[in-house]
Amino acid sequence: MDLFSPLSLGDLQLDNRITMAPMTRMRSNEHGVPGALVAEHYAQRAGLGMIVTEGAFPVQESKAYSGQPGIETDAQVEGWTSVTDAVHAAGGTIVLQLMHGGRVTHTDVNGSARIVAPSAVAIEGEIYTPTGKQAFQQPHALTLEELEATKDALVAAARNAIRAGFDGVEVHSANGYLLHEFLSPVSNVRDDVYGGGPENRARFGVEVTTAIAEAIGAGRTGIRISPAHNIQDVWEKDEADVRATYEALVDGISGLGLAYLSVLHSDIEGALVQDLRARFGGMVIANSGFGSVTTRDEAAALLTGKHADAVAVGRLVIANPDLAARWAVEAPENEPDPSSFYSPGASGYTDYPTLAAAGA
Repeated sequence: MDLFSPLSLGDLQLDNRITMAPMTRMRSNEHGVPGALVAEHYAQRAGLGMIVTEGAFPVQESKAYSGQPGIETDAQVEGWTSVTDAVHAAGGTIVLQLMHGGRVTHTDVNGSARIVAPSAVAIEGEIYTPTGKQAFQQPHALTLEELEATKDALVAAARNAIRAGFDGVEVHSANGYLLHEFLSPVSNVRDDVYGGGPENRARFGVEVTTAIAEAIGAGRTGIRISPAHNIQDVWEKDEADVRATYEALVDGISGLGLAYLSVLHSDIEGALVQDLRARFGGMVIANSGFGSVTTRDEAAALLTGKHADAVAVGRLVIANPDLAARWAVEAPENEPDPSSFYSPGASGYTDYPTLAAAGA
């Protein structure tokens, strides 16, 4: 297999094996509604095998960033429908990443009375809010009843994604957000069935993924993990515990027939990721951009070496809307400009030139 061979991920049909990694871009309005600019951005990238959107919040309380889109209200669903229509009209496949921010937010960001997490353990440091930097707040530890309600909200959001025309949903269990917070013994200090040993800490993620797969179809459901990412105070530094925890998570979802498992890790070829891939038994998307740009050669080597079935690419997709076409002919690439990753407007979002626009 190579970067340009077709691939089936469950019910998803990809023309090539280059996928767009989910990346927060903060271009939606104050109500979490993606507009025409967001639709243009994603439609520009429809030549990739699959687009995974930035994380969308399922309920207002779970909003992590100003400018983040949601998938809770009718207006948000309508906004996303314009996005999926544009991508499909351009021949693309698009999946919504479903993201509950957990404790990675502030009441000045989510407009709610509280922030929530597995346990009442705050992140050290500060967060950007509409009124400037502020210290992270101590979260409310979700009760068992609230966990059921949270799971139901995530399922409802997944249904909304399908209603909005998405080809599938990616469950976000990575990068320090709610489902990832459950996996770490540092952010999760519960003493009930959702805390303690690896199997208990993996339990909520398994239950959420199972419920979503049952609601929208396993063939349209993927999940993203980032073992030992050590981000946003979700510390995973004990190698034995990391292995046991992620084995429990993967074992819990391996029989569901999910479309794919997406893994963000610095050593895709290493024993941990490859062992998890074998346990999963299905299609795996590799994201090696662990603080570094994923190059064409690296992406190709992951596939020719049979270390993954597809690759997720981040920053080069930001700067090159036609990245698949560029890589097909090994054309020069635009350089991404980090200063515009999170700024409002079209600059650094929809104005990167394509090969055709450059006259190549």
